[in-house]
Amino acid sequence: MLKKTPAALGFAMPAEWEPHEATWLGWPHCRTDWPGKLAAIEWVYGEIVRKIAEGEKVRIIIDSAAREAKARRVLGRAHANLGNVEFFRTPSDRGWSRDFGPICVRKAAPRPEVAIAKFKFTAWAKYANWRKDDRIAPRIAERQRLRMFPAMNGEKMVALEGGGIEVNGRGTLLTTEECFLDQKIQCRNPGMTRQEYNRVFTDYLGARNVLWLGDGIVGDDTHGHVDDLCRFVNRDTLVLIQEKRESDVNYLPLRDNWERLRDARLEDGTRPDVIPLPVPAPLYCGEWRLPASYANFYMANAAVIVPTFNDPADRLALGILGELIRDRPVVGIHAVDLVLGFGTLHCLTQQQPARG
Repeated sequence: MLKKTPAALGFAMPAEWEPHEATWLGWPHCRTDWPGKLAAIEWVYGEIVRKIAEGEKVRIIIDSAAREAKARRVLGRAHANLGNVEFFRTPSDRGWSRDFGPICVRKAAPRPEVAIAKFKFTAWAKYANWRKDDRIAPRIAERQRLRMFPAMNGEKMVALEGGGIEVNGRGTLLTTEECFLDQKIQCRNPGMTRQEYNRVFTDYLGARNVLWLGDGIVGDDTHGHVDDLCRFVNRDTLVLIQEKRESDVNYLPLRDNWERLRDARLEDGTRPDVIPLPVPAPLYCGEWRLPASYANFYMANAAVIVPTFNDPADRLALGILGELIRDRPVVGIHAVDLVLGFGTLHCLTQQQPARG
């Protein structure tokens, strides 16, 4: 039984823009995620790794020596810095490292330490093959010699994915009701209440102030992840995607979230600045609406990588983020193929913070 929570021991989840030791990335291998596109996706990964490895380690989860050898060839041809790439050999179900990877917390005193808050991964309460992915964070904790805290609500481990939460590193956490409070569709933790979630966020992630948005965007396979919707770019500034076309299915949910943030307060009682971020024109795969969103950017040490979609709004989104984030370049990565897997850059990456 856990005697003290991570928060009681001084741990909290740092913001994504704070210095990283490394980024975790699962090499693509699940053909059902990108039917007929897996070879093209590997080259997109090459560009992702090239940008991230300019400023930190990239630790790649991969399941075989043969696949590692191929990944090295791809990364070499993409001119990624292989000196900053490490391969972590372990079986996995998919490559969405944001959701099954190590959700890290950190403390500064009496000595700097990074640990893992271990949540249960259940493939978004949707797919049957999740058990390999659920074992990855404990293996990382063991091999990296990181302390691990199983996140519990009473006697049950809490199911949660990294894409379902967003923090400013000062005590405020952002999430959605659609993702965690819906008791009928993709229910992660049956019967778990808002108050119980708030307590878990406080105890295991150091978030003493929780902001609940409503619904996420249509087409999101996760049923409401916040990282396709609304993100912190600094301690007190949020970007929130907004749809201008009233006929679009996302218009009303996005307006509702805008109204909710009008009354929001940060951990110190101040109002956050909320900046609208555009959306690209709808993308489809057959009948499926795809979750194309500029909010799915990732803040690495050396760059902010932003998904782009061959859309006129690409330039506008990059400009907005470039004005808000001045301490590292903001660059676009073509994500039309990536989004066929119902996720893009943030969904694929998970940061491991530097110790101090």
